[in-house]
Amino acid sequence: MGPRRTRRRGPVHVLLRAVTALLLGLTTLTGCGPADGAVTDVGATGGTRVEGGTATMALPPAATPNWIFPIGTAGYLASYNNAVQDLLYPPLYTAEKKGAGLTMDSPRNLAGQPRYSDGNTTVTITLKQGYRWSDGTPVTSRDVEFWYDLIKHDKEEWAGYSPGLLPDNVKAFEVLDDHSFRLRLDRPYNPAWFTGNQLDNFTPLPKHAWDPRDEAPKKVFARLLQHAEQLSKFATDPLWKTVSGPWQIERWTTSGQVSLIPNKQYGGPDKPHLDRVVLKPFTTADSEFNVLRAGGVDYGYIPPSVMAQSTRFKKMGYRIDPWEGWAITYIVLNFNHPTAGPMLRQTYLRRALQHLVDQKTISDVVWHGSAAPTRGPVPAGQMDRDPFPYDPKKAEALLTAHGWQRADGRLRCARPGTGPGQCGKDIPGGQQLRLELLSQSGSTETSNTMQEIKSAMDRAGITLDIRQQPLNTVLGTTVPCKRAEPVCSAWQTGFFGTQGSWYFPTVASGESLFATGAPSNMGNWSDPKADELIKKTEYSDDPGALRDYARYTAGQVPVLWTPNPAYQVSVIRNDLRGIDQNPTLGLAPQDWYFVKKGGAGR
Repeated sequence: MGPRRTRRRGPVHVLLRAVTALLLGLTTLTGCGPADGAVTDVGATGGTRVEGGTATMALPPAATPNWIFPIGTAGYLASYNNAVQDLLYPPLYTAEKKGAGLTMDSPRNLAGQPRYSDGNTTVTITLKQGYRWSDGTPVTSRDVEFWYDLIKHDKEEWAGYSPGLLPDNVKAFEVLDDHSFRLRLDRPYNPAWFTGNQLDNFTPLPKHAWDPRDEAPKKVFARLLQHAEQLSKFATDPLWKTVSGPWQIERWTTSGQVSLIPNKQYGGPDKPHLDRVVLKPFTTADSEFNVLRAGGVDYGYIPPSVMAQSTRFKKMGYRIDPWEGWAITYIVLNFNHPTAGPMLRQTYLRRALQHLVDQKTISDVVWHGSAAPTRGPVPAGQMDRDPFPYDPKKAEALLTAHGWQRADGRLRCARPGTGPGQCGKDIPGGQQLRLELLSQSGSTETSNTMQEIKSAMDRAGITLDIRQQPLNTVLGTTVPCKRAEPVCSAWQTGFFGTQGSWYFPTVASGESLFATGAPSNMGNWSDPKADELIKKTEYSDDPGALRDYARYTAGQVPVLWTPNPAYQVSVIRNDLRGIDQNPTLGLAPQDWYFVKKGGAGR
């Protein structure tokens, strides 16, 4: 969902081999690419729009959509799942880029801007008229209430649940009529935060099709989950054929390829121009690159190392556009692991580890400038400083001052205990400073990033064992857990950030990520002061509240911050237009279209 300059060691030779291979591959590109007659103007201007056609978009490496139900559960929170769901069941509000931030005032919204009253304790929302389900039934306030009832009665199952927030912070959901409803809140909230971080969840669901007998919400939710767990039936199950978005499913394979066709009943202002959109999965970035250079995808990506050769792609009829995200990237730490947990719970040790992450070199050499530093729990532009820059000497000094000494080149706890100068609670004498990292596979850049971190830690006397698995496996393993649960022994640290680890809603507060018990607090971190500061971002419209939260949390290092890459370096056919790369990773293929020039077209 992530830099300090120093001598680079470790995987440089591996990186150079990969870059050399890719650049050699580029010499064979001549003659490949868009079909004959496609527009080849480098600036992607001119041409006449045509209706119809099929556009194929490449999914990230090892990313396979596997969840269709618009209420996500643990292990199914990947951005590509959300992107597909929103095309079938769009939420009431969609975030869009505005200047350096985001806005919730989008023409794609299914509702007008919310009206706050009674001292920001009441919110009134009016749906836009004209939206219908694919079976012709109008979308109403009761469809929104249906979604709310499901999460209210099954909040522990909903991966978006944070105690005290939705649905806990809504005292009453009042349907006023078919097109308006009112929320009575439990206290005043910052309107910008509540709209951007709570109302963005509200999603109309087809009550008439999914709950025709008006059953108990828990019973309905259980039944919907049973259907949602049958991946092989997503395209054929009648349940998923009733949609309100611009697209409906044509095909969804167990390997993750998704084919979408227009929903003829869609009532929004941005009706599809294309006949079909295909989202195509790839096991690795190299496999996608090979298909891209053969002209097999219309909207794909290249490894950052190939950006220097962008002129060659432009001559082939493509344009290159890095997809920047409203995101941070990090290695998550499992504070509840039986062995690693006691070490990771030591703030000094986490700070030492952060001093060993050379973000500058990793960004420059591995990501070729397509990544920016992650300095804390908010996007880089909102952090004013890097509290723990790369500094191996400071890392060594921190560890030595707390009782760690080298033995046979490896750090071990020489002074166990909880007093000054000792290793810390539950760390036995002789314990080796050794960690295992579960990292996503499929990306050369990610592999080289982890190897660089491993090399830096190795020089400091810390052993880091890296185990690579497909993204869905990593996401399904690195979940919040209690110390006694078996899954807590399955991972110590984890990385799922090749395209960024966490993409924020409009306000980059931490209620879903770093609050105690938060649904995406994968490492089980808990800090009462951070909880207090997070609450202030929810309640107060003072911009200093977000700054105070960000500075404090960055200093506590609840995760290891790593360079935050662009979601992807996109390569797009010049005759495919209308693409707006949303920083929250939302897709809007209904706005895409092909153009023809000089009488020739797609």
